[in-house]
Amino acid sequence: MNMKKQRFAFIVLFALIIASILTGFGSYNSMSRLVSEDMDRALALTLEEQQSNVISQDTIRTFNKHLQIAELRGKATLVVDTRGQKFKAYARCSEATIFSLSDQRPATILWVMTVFWAMFIWYRRRHSIDSVPILALSSADNSYGGLTYSEVDGRFYAADGSPVQFTPMQSQLMELFFHSPSYSLTKTEICDALWPKKPDANDTLYTLIRRLKHVIEQHSDLKIESDRSKAYHLKIK
Repeated sequence: MNMKKQRFAFIVLFALIIASILTGFGSYNSMSRLVSEDMDRALALTLEEQQSNVISQDTIRTFNKHLQIAELRGKATLVVDTRGQKFKAYARCSEATIFSLSDQRPATILWVMTVFWAMFIWYRRRHSIDSVPILALSSADNSYGGLTYSEVDGRFYAADGSPVQFTPMQSQLMELFFHSPSYSLTKTEICDALWPKKPDANDTLYTLIRRLKHVIEQHSDLKIESDRSKAYHLKIK
């Protein structure tokens, strides 16, 4: 994968992780509200019917009878606050019970997608590393901004080792840039090297630069900047 594709793949992976977490928490919170509302309603009806401050087995049976969420029956508990003089009763339920009642299927699907996407990224990166051409790894090669120029075969390679498809004229211009110590060329230097017999190559040069920009930005972290149309600089983004 080239640099842009790698960034996109990791952005998608991060988005899937966030979506999975938010979806899971969203389902849990929604169920938590439903459980609290159901337990509070059941407790209020139970105390109204019982008209007593004593929590007994009958109280618990009545409470379970009024629960609309059937899965809560036998799992929700009643708690009495004895710290004050006034009778206070609360209904409680464990987080594990709420989680088991929440619909985690969407979150599970997203987590499965996340795992498969992570495996896909790992496979592509492993495949890219294994398939890097030996020529692109030569110590004599010139690398800059995720682009490597091979002196052996006179070709350019992206960061993943795949050859970049330049036109012959684009390749010549890129060689000029890579052979320049500052990766900068004046317009005169380019025109004299590429079109020595052409009196005015301004339009041709402009078209060449415009099309070359798209190719290098797609396959590397480089960009071409113009200095008032007098010079062009190959820079890292």
